[in-house]
Amino acid sequence: MKKFLTVILFSLLLFPIPLISGCGGEQSARKIVIGIDDDFAPISFYNEKNELVGFDIDLAKEACERMGVAVEFKSIDWSKKREEIFSGNIDLIWNGLDIVDERKEYMIFTRPYMDDRQIFLVKKGNDLDIHSEGDLEGKIVGAQAGSTSEIYLNENEKLKNTLKEFKSYLRFKDGINSLKNKDIDVFVCDELVARYEMNTNPDQLEIVDVKTGYVTEVGIGFPKENAELRDQVQTVFDEMIKDGTAKKISEKWFDADLIKQ
Repeated sequence: MKKFLTVILFSLLLFPIPLISGCGGEQSARKIVIGIDDDFAPISFYNEKNELVGFDIDLAKEACERMGVAVEFKSIDWSKKREEIFSGNIDLIWNGLDIVDERKEYMIFTRPYMDDRQIFLVKKGNDLDIHSEGDLEGKIVGAQAGSTSEIYLNENEKLKNTLKEFKSYLRFKDGINSLKNKDIDVFVCDELVARYEMNTNPDQLEIVDVKTGYVTEVGIGFPKENAELRDQVQTVFDEMIKDGTAKKISEKWFDADLIKQ
């Protein structure tokens, strides 16, 4: 019996079991910690039953199930993604994450699985007469902190300097509520979530369909040193695209197949 156990231990030393990185840099074969904004419908949010649901939530759960690992979703400050990635508090970010140069400085990404663009949300029945970016002059404009929209406005100083005021919101929903309450004139955000908000509040919000900001691609972000986990997730996600699972999840939330092949 002792000889048998010795053989097993020696084998484990020679051929260790592959591990998936866990929260705080520890190793866990059972769990992946995913950073999200949990108030970002329809990507990730709590429903009326206080259940965490959403498009990327469904995709991530399916991917983790196929990988044979549990998943923990951790709400993060979206403006501090860099700190969350560096600290090891999360293994990855899967939350409508646009692939932009600023984020490439501290993250690596899967291949993009959706396209996105920036749009203007306004109060329905407004008299703002906005038909282009230039019409934002003299307006009070808001965006979520750390979002692609905020990055764009911060980089476009000429446009930003024409605004009456720019307001940055910690949470997406705070910006939407500010728009409803007329604290701002325009909320700049991703089209994917804007259309969901407009459909949810058809009597309060409308989209100004003008060209603004970046046309971006959406991917899953990982710490630069964890290409192994990125590749594992990419493999199962490719399977989900190939067998139609990703398409079904997209149609569930958007009534359309928005998944890039």
